Amino acid sequence: MSKAAISLENLSYRYDPLGTNAVSDISLEIPEGNITAILGPNGAGKTTLLNLFLGLYQPGAGQLLVAGKSYQDYSRREISQLVSLVPQTETTPFNLSVLEYVLLGRAPYLDPLQMPKDDDYQIALNSLHTLGILHLQDRPIPELSGGEHQIVLIARALAQQTQILILDEPTAHLDLGNQKRILELLQELASHGITIAFTTHDPNTAAFIADCIILIQQGKIMGYGGVEAVMTEEKLTAIYDTSVIVENISGRKVILLKQEHP
Repeated sequence: MSKAAISLENLSYRYDPLGTNAVSDISLEIPEGNITAILGPNGAGKTTLLNLFLGLYQPGAGQLLVAGKSYQDYSRREISQLVSLVPQTETTPFNLSVLEYVLLGRAPYLDPLQMPKDDDYQIALNSLHTLGILHLQDRPIPELSGGEHQIVLIARALAQQTQILILDEPTAHLDLGNQKRILELLQELASHGITIAFTTHDPNTAAFIADCIILIQQGKIMGYGGVEAVMTEEKLTAIYDTSVIVENISGRKVILLKQEHP
């Protein structure tokens, strides 16, 4: 059985101290070296959960452990060397080249105002090579396509050399070809022992690569486990409030909207 990269024990969080919980009494584990999809409709609490994983929010109740230790036992730099984020979108304020941008992933290993060293450049170049985009190293970030930009975000996270990679809607707004490319890249990274956790509102994206599924709705866990156990018509119909059909095609679950006839 896989060890837990991230563990949540009766965890709750609310944005407004007098308001309702954004996530409520969650207990689960993100298995080490596996791909975990956090699946749910818009506003379900997926991004809140990611921000808790990253230590950006402090739980109002319960405990969150990373590699068996509480966030309070780590410095900010140590956390940045353990967990990296690939955001859904990011605006770069400067006209950086791809290589310069990926070098930003080395920040947790540098002192304030310290310039990257030769080793940092090599690590950044290796990240580009691993993802097959070394040829883009001199391209300005604003000139990239949507798919290229998403892969560059992953390259920056790889340059951070963490063992836990958190992604927020990594295939949002991408065409089918680039969706497939991103998902296969994540599978390749997981095959080398990197723990992957990503959010998605698309059940087919989750079913395509995930080892473990977390179904979340209104801040509560509605399902947790393997694809076969969690990706059922009953559960998906409930969290999306619309009828779906789950089919097995070529050994893979495919989720379709059920057409309601008048």
